[in-house]
Amino acid sequence: MSYHLRRNTTAHDREGANVIINSDELDVRSAYKLLIGSITPRAIGWVSTLSPSGIANLAPISFFTVVSRKPPMVSLTIQPRSDGKTLKDTLVNIRDTGEFVTNLVTLPHAHDMHRSAVEFDSDQDEFTEVGLAKASCEAVNVPRVKDAPIALECTLDRIIPVGDAQDHVVWGKVVRFHIRDDLYTETGRIDTGAIPTVGRLAAEYTLADNAFVTPLTEEVLRSRVDGRMKRLDQRPDDWSPVDTAGWSPSGSTRA
Repeated sequence: MSYHLRRNTTAHDREGANVIINSDELDVRSAYKLLIGSITPRAIGWVSTLSPSGIANLAPISFFTVVSRKPPMVSLTIQPRSDGKTLKDTLVNIRDTGEFVTNLVTLPHAHDMHRSAVEFDSDQDEFTEVGLAKASCEAVNVPRVKDAPIALECTLDRIIPVGDAQDHVVWGKVVRFHIRDDLYTETGRIDTGAIPTVGRLAAEYTLADNAFVTPLTEEVLRSRVDGRMKRLDQRPDDWSPVDTAGWSPSGSTRA
């Protein structure tokens, strides 16, 4: 590592020491690694767009969250491609058409979502390349993932350039909610316990397969707090894609 590490010991530190890193000394790659490992789990906006010439695009964005309730708005933060300068098709299409859809990622679609992060050429339709069926939307021209349990039709509110790395924040107004019938309850909420939602860790994924309200019993806390996350892919406990040659700080994948 090219930046300075400082260790600080306090009485409250669980292991007796912290590593303290000055963010001003970080390059883009190093900062990205720390952010994606520190902010977990992250929701995945599986974003479908349409180019002005009618080519569909589909890509997962894990810098994705809610902006406001009235009007309902969401945000996406989109990095350049792995070359560090070329704008991703998702951003270009949103900029040029003013529309996008966020599709909820669940376990049956996890691998399709991962494959859609490949940097396909702009004239390739990711739905076709990945083998996913499209469904029409009501208020926007962009297709949604047919079997996604929830999809949000969005219109562009603003695009905000941020920082020196050509990141862009997109705000979109949700104009239509598509919710699978069995998930929408009579009280107007979504049955989240019935959805095997997939989230993002650092460069890996996680399955939301438990729920709780506090307080938890001491027995439950003792049994869970010191344990490692259970891997579902049979890889070693300490393995991470971030340590592999194929990883890049663009959010794209080569597999």
